[in-house]
Amino acid sequence: MSEHSANPSTTAATGRARAVKAVIPAAGLATRFLPATKAVPKELLPVIDRPVLQYIVEEAAQAGIGDVLLITGRGKTSMVDHFDRRPDLEARLEAKGDAERLAAVKRPSELAEIYTCRQPEQLGLGHAVGYAESHVGDQPFAVLLGDEFVKPSEPLLPAMLELQARTGGVVLAFFEVDPAETKRYGIASVEPAEAELTDIGEVVRVTGMVEKPQPEDAPSNLAVLGRYVLPGRIFDAIRRTEPGSGGEIQLTDAMELLRSEGVPVHAIVYRGTRYDTGMPLGYLQTVVQIAVEREDLGAEFRAWLTGFVNNGDETVTAAIINGVRDTAGGSGT
Repeated sequence: MSEHSANPSTTAATGRARAVKAVIPAAGLATRFLPATKAVPKELLPVIDRPVLQYIVEEAAQAGIGDVLLITGRGKTSMVDHFDRRPDLEARLEAKGDAERLAAVKRPSELAEIYTCRQPEQLGLGHAVGYAESHVGDQPFAVLLGDEFVKPSEPLLPAMLELQARTGGVVLAFFEVDPAETKRYGIASVEPAEAELTDIGEVVRVTGMVEKPQPEDAPSNLAVLGRYVLPGRIFDAIRRTEPGSGGEIQLTDAMELLRSEGVPVHAIVYRGTRYDTGMPLGYLQTVVQIAVEREDLGAEFRAWLTGFVNNGDETVTAAIINGVRDTAGGSGT
């Protein structure tokens, strides 16, 4: 059983249901990590001692979401296994009196109720999200991409859930990028949000999105982060969306269709720490950043890193560690 109730809550100001389900599209081939991902799903690559996917499910659970649907593909059943119980392993750890590891092994199965759906072909993010309709129905839900997450002490999802419950529309998350980097991301054009929404955080109203524009053509430097909270009507929009970039059914196109039909689209501008494990560089940066901040590893790891990087030059090592903090996740997906 999950540690959260599956009963929908509502926002008192509007009476609208607050999303209590999350969808994690995780059917991709992860070609950037081959040959490792030939047998191991990218979502299960470890960040020290927890796979990326667990960090993402923990992010959802922290926001009160206790129902998670994994959109999977061939060869990815081990993702489900990770969130299952292991009585044999638990019994061995209990017999040894290893309470700390026993709790760690049990925790994945306690985070949320995990469901799965198979996407037989990878035909775009919109196509993947469309497979969630029978599970989600007409209720709002969150979409969390399977290769990025945020620092638990700097949460993003609760504000997004509140914003969607108030507006009833589409809610995105943005982060600022260097203007020279806009060609690597989906970039938004925005305007100030309604005054009654500003208590939620740094909220903007989205007026359009452009996929990977050149810096001179970019409407802003606000890039799309892999978190969405969507109304149930997105499924009808996906059905009406023609293949777009790469010949795939793009979620961005479906959201733009809703916006053109009057559905409000807002976003939270996120200023916290974002980890992007979608490419090898970002994955390595994530591992290093989390390692140097861990209470049980940080001091010893930083000392080793100091010696490894520049023969004990702490100034240089500090600059490198700070650079990892500033750029973690900046490698794109």
